[in-house]
Amino acid sequence: GHSIEYFIEGGRSRTGRLLQPRTGMLSMTVRSYLRDPKRPVVFLPVYFGYERVVEANTYIGELSGRPKQKESALDLLRAWRVLREKFGRVHVNIGEPIQLDEMLERHAPGWRGQRFEDDTRAGWVGRLVGDLATRIMCHINGAAAVTPINLLAVTLLATPRQAMSIADLERQVDLYLALLRDSPYSARTTVTALNGAEVIAYGESMQ
Repeated sequence: GHSIEYFIEGGRSRTGRLLQPRTGMLSMTVRSYLRDPKRPVVFLPVYFGYERVVEANTYIGELSGRPKQKESALDLLRAWRVLREKFGRVHVNIGEPIQLDEMLERHAPGWRGQRFEDDTRAGWVGRLVGDLATRIMCHINGAAAVTPINLLAVTLLATPRQAMSIADLERQVDLYLALLRDSPYSARTTVTALNGAEVIAYGESMQ
């Protein structure tokens, strides 16, 4: 009878790309429900989008070959400098809910007539959990927020030298915005209301 929050990726992606789902908590939730299916279970995928992440410089260093540094108490003392910087907005979007009963009926139509104990290892349960994990990730992706920083990044990183004239940049961003609005990826995807010129100005304000 309680809501439970857990992060199916096991951590936060620093690139914006979804990570491979970890199915441990998902499997525990499904198996617990199979043992005592009194209250219906619904999975509510949630998308978190950051315009800028605190560890950006560290991540760039790791991509360049530097080993990942361990966190220390000294890092906490240095954090006050970082927290004074501008990191933009955090976008939180709700994906399409997933009813566990519907998934169970699809994978094992007669599941209500079976008895599930702690040691039950029905092969279809593992397949159900894998399918459920994939579906959750797809629904998270479907609720993505397209921000001004996303648009600037995808445009500039696609150029040979990560640079272009402001006029060309503005036109390219406007083109992406038109495509996103004319052919939306999902009904739950949100797109910035800014135009190309305003997107550039916003990016400059974020440095």
